[in-house]
Amino acid sequence: VTSEAALAMRQKDGTNQSVFWQRVGIGQSAGSRYESGRNIPRPVQMLLRIAYGTAAQSARQIRALLGEESVE
Repeated sequence: VTSEAALAMRQKDGTNQSVFWQRVGIGQSAGSRYESGRNIPRPVQMLLRIAYGTAAQSARQIRALLGEESVE
């Protein structure tokens, strides 16, 4: 998940930064930095896919966490 994709996810969700990032355990300030171009750590990318991705993306990420599939 890129910073552009994270911002698009939030805009699609229609929430402010505090609500959006809180769902994945990230504070508003860090979320703002990620949306501004800072690299998003892999664990946060995984959580974003699960919380805000499509059903297929979420399921694929969970399968990857269970060792059933690889996700890039």
